[in-house]
Amino acid sequence: MDTLLAVGTMKGLFRFLSRDDGATWTLAGVDFKEEPVYTALFDDRTSTLIASPQSFFYGPQVARSKDLGETWDTSATPPAYSESDAEKVTRLWALAKGPEDEPNVLYAGVEASGLFRSEDAGGTWQEIESLRTHPTHDTWAAGFGGKCLHTIVIDPHSAGRIMIACSTGGAYRSDDGGKTWAPKNKGVRVDFAPEGQNFPESGQCVHKVAGSPSLPGRMWMQNHGGVYRSDDAGDTWQDVGQTLPSDFGFGLVTHPTRPDTAFVIPLAADEYARWGPGARLTVWHTDDAGETWAERSTGLPDPAYVGVLRDGFRGWGSDPLHLALGTTSGGLYTSADEGRTWSEVAQHLPRILFVGAWSIAR
Repeated sequence: MDTLLAVGTMKGLFRFLSRDDGATWTLAGVDFKEEPVYTALFDDRTSTLIASPQSFFYGPQVARSKDLGETWDTSATPPAYSESDAEKVTRLWALAKGPEDEPNVLYAGVEASGLFRSEDAGGTWQEIESLRTHPTHDTWAAGFGGKCLHTIVIDPHSAGRIMIACSTGGAYRSDDGGKTWAPKNKGVRVDFAPEGQNFPESGQCVHKVAGSPSLPGRMWMQNHGGVYRSDDAGDTWQDVGQTLPSDFGFGLVTHPTRPDTAFVIPLAADEYARWGPGARLTVWHTDDAGETWAERSTGLPDPAYVGVLRDGFRGWGSDPLHLALGTTSGGLYTSADEGRTWSEVAQHLPRILFVGAWSIAR
């Protein structure tokens, strides 16, 4: 197996390959130079690499490659709202595979916050209109990074169940394939709301949500203040981040086979510089469902006046779990031992927006 590391930056998609389980990396190519790339996806069902270059002329695009980035084609009809719509699709933030029994189905999350579905492997896209017409939609607003639907979780344990998260709108879940939606923010606080209004039905600035492939109902959330765990698929949330050096952050990785294990990257909440507490880049992990947390940062730069954005932190494999993170100053690091030690892959890349990693058969 090869490992493909796709790094979306403010100036292109950088593709790194490893043939020795992540011990060494080779830069395989740089695509979409001078264009921001906010997300990418390798769809193993169709052996297609998909990316979202942000064309300065055409706007957000969907590009597809059958040869791991050597050549690309662009979707003729990327996600877009109607010309009469008051909102416009200005960025494409998230891509997700559909269920395994629907190999040509893909989902895309966009700004202004909305969800699109493709039934032809990304060639054409249709909005799932039921989400933006939800009665709570008027509580959604732009966060510091924009009004974006940035997370899509397709539940492998429950057919038709989709969880999305948007900033600022909160987390929403559909149990019928997107026909209807319900806000799933019970117990998630809004630090920037007036006193006494900190736990609304919707309007939370959720930064990231991830599910557990191995335990039905287990989910994790990194909020704009608070790291949360759910044991009922998001119906209720429990704050488990109170012992972290900061419960503010963006990146979140869950373990594919150990549902009590998760990783976060704390950032200083009261500084818009968005670097780690004490100007340190640190990764923290729990093996007991958030009861306790421990730092795993050997090999990461210290001091480091850098942050990690919501999609700049990724895991792949399972035993041990490999991790990768990319910083706002263009540093790229990987770990082959679940974060205990880290190695530098690259420095001085453009600002890193996204890191994706996949094992691919040769």
